Amino acid sequence: MAVVNTALGEVEAANLGMTLMHEHVFINLMREDRETGLLNDYDIMKYELGAFMAAGGATIVELTTAELTSGASPDPTGRYSGQSSTGHAENGVRSANNVLSLVELSRDLGLHIVLGTGHYRDPYLESDWFDRVGVQGIAEQMIKDLTIGIGETGVRAGIIGEVGADKWYLSSSEYRSFMAAGIAQKETGVAVSTHAARWPIGIDQLDVLVKAGADPRRIIIGHSDTVNIPEYHEEIAERGAFVQFDTIRGGAYDTNRRVEFVLNLARKNLLHQVLLSQDVQSHTNLHVGGGEGYDFLPTVFAAALLRAGLTQDDLDLILIDNPRRALTGQ
Repeated sequence: MAVVNTALGEVEAANLGMTLMHEHVFINLMREDRETGLLNDYDIMKYELGAFMAAGGATIVELTTAELTSGASPDPTGRYSGQSSTGHAENGVRSANNVLSLVELSRDLGLHIVLGTGHYRDPYLESDWFDRVGVQGIAEQMIKDLTIGIGETGVRAGIIGEVGADKWYLSSSEYRSFMAAGIAQKETGVAVSTHAARWPIGIDQLDVLVKAGADPRRIIIGHSDTVNIPEYHEEIAERGAFVQFDTIRGGAYDTNRRVEFVLNLARKNLLHQVLLSQDVQSHTNLHVGGGEGYDFLPTVFAAALLRAGLTQDDLDLILIDNPRRALTGQ
């Protein structure tokens, strides 16, 4: 039986259930969003994720990389939680306090949380560290996170990602990040999930990952719904990778457009290559901040897909079967 690493250990593929494939829980995006880019309130996140579970959700894939975890936990210093005060992110390793907070949240809720490893995108990447350790060193650290544990936590990551590009091309640091991710994918067999927003950079990402030895069937090109080019979506799917529409957050125009993206791939018999998520990353995405929360997709957006002509079997394929296959290969 295939398994996936989660915050609480291995979970059998059959038990993953409805899965959001690209989310964040405790995250620090204040470098680019000073006002709302920090999520670090334990009780708020417990409430928000509880709404997802009430809508039938069972698993989230938490793709907050090391660069986004400093200060992104309820008690980053460990002063009150008893966790190590050295649990900050450094040398490309996720903050220990961030990881352990997710473990606690997973246990409290009974929610499966799959943690990511790897490196985000410019301008967050530590280019000096990339220069020092090189591609193989970056890959070896990811492999360690996936097979032994993140830092000293003993908690194993279950996916590589999100690894990304900031613009319509890969910078030198981003190229090395993707080469390392491809090597780690080949070595461990886990999935790679990417950040490819606004431009069709996902094709270049796919090329580099495959060049490094990655299996395209385990590659997920993220933020595809921010690129309004249906042919781009089709090319990703036809090459065997997953097309991920993962910024599904509401608004009539945006919802209708994303429904049409899904329908287009359904008409091309490529629905088995589609993944969905919401990429919650700021206070304004939460119910308490006036947003749609983590349960918009399994409630409002799922209903919109059904009204557009998809069946319940189609929804189960997208929300249960495809995520299981992406995460485990089965």
